[in-house]
This record gives sequence, structure tokens and C-alpha cells, in this order.
Amino acid sequence: MILSVQDLSFRYNSHPVLQDVRCEARPDEIVAILGPNGAGKTTLLRCMNAMLRPKTGTVMLGEQDILSLSRREIARSVAHVPQHTEPPRVTAFDAILLGRRPWIGMNVHQDDILKVQVIIEQLHLSGLALRHVDAMSGGELQKIVIARALVQEPRVLLLDEPTSSLDLKNQHEIMRFIRSVVHTHHLTALMTMHDLNLALHYADRFVLLKEGMVYAAGGEEVITPKLIEEVYGVPVAIRRWGGRNVVVPHADADDSLRLPGDSPGTVMSM
Repeated sequence: MILSVQDLSFRYNSHPVLQDVRCEARPDEIVAILGPNGAGKTTLLRCMNAMLRPKTGTVMLGEQDILSLSRREIARSVAHVPQHTEPPRVTAFDAILLGRRPWIGMNVHQDDILKVQVIIEQLHLSGLALRHVDAMSGGELQKIVIARALVQEPRVLLLDEPTSSLDLKNQHEIMRFIRSVVHTHHLTALMTMHDLNLALHYADRFVLLKEGMVYAAGGEEVITPKLIEEVYGVPVAIRRWGGRNVVVPHADADDSLRLPGDSPGTVMSM
């Protein structure tokens, strides 16, 4: 099953935000949506979930136009993890159980309770299950929010800056968590991100937006110093470190500051 965006445009009143956007994501894949502030990343994510209705174009969920589906039908296929979550005074178990809303009526059934228990065990969250979410750290809360999305049984995860406001350790812990979830449950994940190095470390493919348009899309090969400067307006070099590409601001990228283990020729500069 593929989520596909075709010729999508969106505007707030008379202000254009997205123009002729095309991109797609497949199962077992993390796609990072990159670009400077104001490029339209969050707006694109909301159009993918039909939270916003595009002016033109379509978002296809497999063979279905997402705008032809009801909110409940969308919630059964697409789970949205917003950038900011206001934690209520409930336990983690109850917060995760809220993710079953697309599937239940007035009453919670034993099957719903069981699905929550399974997700908690699979994600190793048993130690958090009875804690109140408004007393959790940012990293703990983000895991609960992702678990709540998973218990919806979606096929697509949309995450808006999932590592925002987290420290370095929690950034990598959450990204490893997301990657494990995507591969274990065979999901499709699209996420907006600001950290290029975090994206390079965990994402499979990349969509770079500039002024509301797709400037480039593809695998790691599209993340070049020339492209980054054109999109972000910042000269950089790209180095190999630990078998991965690392983006370094150009002012810090001269040979005198070469990372340990680097060899001549590993710097890709303008």
C-alpha cells in the first residue's frame, strides 16, 4: 500500500503555501520531509491526513482518494502524531486506549483492552503504563503518543517533528523507537524534520521543500552540499563518519577540523 501525493496545492486565504507537490511513501519506509521554516512541511502533513483540504491535487491512500473517506475511515488507516501534545491527567494506559476511538462506539470492549496491552508489551512500556502522562518527561510522553497512534492500527504514520524539544539522547531513542515500530508493523511513515543529520541517520528517503515546492526527492544521493545550500542558504560540507554521511557547516568543514578517522577525499564541498 502506497501513500501518494499528486499535484497538490494549498493556500491559506490568498497566500499560497504548497504548489504542485508530488511525493510518495511505501510500507517499511521512513520518509523525511525537510526544508527551512515556512517551506510548508507541516501543512503538507496535514493535507495528507485531510485535516486541511488542498486547493488542487489529490492524496491517494492505495487506490482511494483520502478526501472520499470519512474521518473515521481516515483514522483507521492514518495516524497523526502532532508536534505538541498537551498531556491530560490520565494514566499512560488510558492515553493509549484513546487511540481505539476510530474502532469503538460508546463502550470499550475487552478486545480493545487487549490491543492496548499488546502494544505496551511490544514497545516495552509496561513501566510507564500506570503513570500519569502529565508527569512524564518529553521522551516518555512521545513514546506514549506514538503508542496511542499505533493502537489505531494504521497503515500510515504522520509525525510532525517527533524529536522537537528533546535532548540528544532522547532524539536518538525516539528515532530508533520509530524505526523499530515501522519495520515491526510494516508501516509507512512520513515525518517533518529540521535536523539533517538525524534524518540522514534514520530515514530511507527524503523530500526537500523550498517555498512550497518539492525541490528534490529521493534517497541519500540527493542530499548534497549544493542542494543544501540552495534549499537552506547555508554552505556545508558532507563527510563520512561511522559509515554514514554527516552534514557540517562550511565554516567548520576545513581539513584542520577533520573528524578522527576521516581520510582525504571524504569531504564533499561546494
